[in-house]
Amino acid sequence: MMQRAVLLLCWLPLLNHCHAVNPGCSCVVYSSSDRPQGGTFTSPYYPKRYPTNIDCLLYTFIGQPDEIVKLTFHHFNIRRGRSDCMGGDFLKVFLHLETSGVSEYTPWSGVLCGDLSDIPQVLYSSRSTLILEFHTQGPTSNATGFFGNFHFINRRLFETDGVLIPGTMCDLEFVSSQSKRQYGRFYSPRYPSSYPKNIRCSYLFRARLKERIRLFFEEISLQKGDLSCLNRADLIRVHDGSDSRAATIAVLCNQGAEVEVLSTGSDLYVEFVANSEWPGQGFKAMFQFQPLDDAPHPEPDKVVPGAVTGNPKYSVIGPAVSATTSLCNMIFSSDSTKKGVVTSPGYPNPYPPRTHCTYEFQGRGKERVQVVFQDLNLYHTSNMAKECKDVDSLVAYVHIDGKKEKIDSFCGGKPLLPIMSNGPWLSLEFNGFTSSRDSRGFKAVYSFIENFGITTGRQEVQSQFPCAFVYNSNETRNGTFASPNYPGLYPRNTECHYFFNGQPNERVHLHFHFFDVEGVMPCEAVSASDFVEFSNYMSRDRKYSRHCGQQKEFDVESDRKFFRVTFKSNERYDATGFNASYVFVDEEGNYTTKPPTSNATTLKGATITVLAMLLFTSPFLLGRVPL
Repeated sequence: MMQRAVLLLCWLPLLNHCHAVNPGCSCVVYSSSDRPQGGTFTSPYYPKRYPTNIDCLLYTFIGQPDEIVKLTFHHFNIRRGRSDCMGGDFLKVFLHLETSGVSEYTPWSGVLCGDLSDIPQVLYSSRSTLILEFHTQGPTSNATGFFGNFHFINRRLFETDGVLIPGTMCDLEFVSSQSKRQYGRFYSPRYPSSYPKNIRCSYLFRARLKERIRLFFEEISLQKGDLSCLNRADLIRVHDGSDSRAATIAVLCNQGAEVEVLSTGSDLYVEFVANSEWPGQGFKAMFQFQPLDDAPHPEPDKVVPGAVTGNPKYSVIGPAVSATTSLCNMIFSSDSTKKGVVTSPGYPNPYPPRTHCTYEFQGRGKERVQVVFQDLNLYHTSNMAKECKDVDSLVAYVHIDGKKEKIDSFCGGKPLLPIMSNGPWLSLEFNGFTSSRDSRGFKAVYSFIENFGITTGRQEVQSQFPCAFVYNSNETRNGTFASPNYPGLYPRNTECHYFFNGQPNERVHLHFHFFDVEGVMPCEAVSASDFVEFSNYMSRDRKYSRHCGQQKEFDVESDRKFFRVTFKSNERYDATGFNASYVFVDEEGNYTTKPPTSNATTLKGATITVLAMLLFTSPFLLGRVPL
């Protein structure tokens, strides 16, 4: 009691008793009227350890009616009594207050304890008041409490430019017209504070006839972790049309930044669904109504040596790498053609010395850019650098978190595998420092594709996911499937689902002939691993562990007629991926003994009948290995 009395005496100039709100609490008030520039706040006695048995100490931050409160923790160390922070020492957070006080009946937004790495380091209120409620309850510890800054921010900085549709809570419409500016912003509800639970909001964008829509998600903070969007309660879906029945061209979940989406038509529909127990901060995004590029383009089948099927100018879509306009600084847009040829200058004749060319490819919707090389013959020496630095080279770039990132580089005359973008944009940069009569340059075919380079199965065009393929036993009992762009490197930031549907008495048997997926076992978020996961359900299945890294051939078998395989890559690295075969097996054990070894081969071979008991008791016969 003496320690608590000393606490109150030390804080007497700042403390007020909140009789009208909660008689058991004392208050420290920080007002925008007194401190418009903000300031600092600390736990009692900071940086020394805080007292025990603080019944209730309120930190109340009050802004003007048009302001919100921002708190930034620089130090946080509160003793954790329980995993949910509701016992021992804890800090309750109230972010969504309609009044300037709290009571024992006021719902809180979260409870904090532990260290700085355990909490959100920045908090925002959704209105003009934010309150922290500090409790401590023995035993004595060496925890030092917290220290942070507070600021009052103009709420209008986060106003959405759309018009609320009458009769809805958060459905907005954005319509292009000559009288309005052609760009603006939109946010998740309450942004930058956390969004509400159990909501569904829509954002409908309507462009004019010769316009298209560009969305740019600057920040996405929904749920932590790396789970598949298939198993997330909070996510963003972008549909290439006027409602949710239109094709899905992007699904965003977890956390990310700098994601670009381009419509194929004049309408775009965004759904934001939040059903998780612990909402995140949400998202902030920009939109732009863009005029179509009406300039004429060469026909893709009328290609002459040394020419490219692109547009020799920089359009309004996509960044320009160079200010130079020439026949080797080109824009290739899917608005003009879905497929064409790109070559080095003068091909198949030698390219001139000191050549620098940039080839940019811009797709739309869920299109990815795939480049398949037909010839590569660049000047090189016997001691050529491994990374193709300071030599004649061709380098491929994509956008990662808003920055141009290299995904591969090519030099010399080695055979090339296909490359694929992680989104609608890809760039090739050709540098020819030296000219030689024996160096032809390069020739490649580019395509804007929607099947992610997956050539088997039936793509679900109306699926809720852009990359989803179905394999039904009533259509074919065996076949192959592979990662996107196989045998080339799979694209980054990509999620694909493979759904296997058998008859009621069937299961599916998978055999992986090749497996190289970037990551470290057990393929969790902490190691930033890409992964392949298996499930007998649409949800996660704890029976199967994630697979990543380089693995020898292995087998996986379902327990029931339905089976799901999900491939997920992040923005870090890439690898070759996987190539696998499948066969549907009935209860009597009928299966095919000769699985194919390539993505284009169909399973052939004799069918052997094995007793059902033998099927389960002798895994050697099926070539199964423990998972």
